[in-house]
Amino acid sequence: MDTKYLEIIKAPVITEKSQSLSAMGKYVFLVDPKANKTEIKSAIEKLFNVKVKSISTLNVKPKKKRVGRYSGMTNRAKKAIVTLEEGQTISLG
Repeated sequence: MDTKYLEIIKAPVITEKSQSLSAMGKYVFLVDPKANKTEIKSAIEKLFNVKVKSISTLNVKPKKKRVGRYSGMTNRAKKAIVTLEEGQTISLG
């Protein structure tokens, strides 16, 4: 595996909503906030040996958090919703 692709794709998002999307051939990943759709597409295709149909991205803005008297912000993130071609699957478990 190429480390360049592992820097783009951080982790899969495992939630109830993302699990229901996987039944429709859509998978959700946390990606590098600087990555664009073509970089994400090539990374998914190389890492999982699948054919990507389309990609939707969304930026997760940081939220204010407070722990005792200390306040700060959570990290910003970027999510990619990857739609695969018919018959393609990714095993995340």
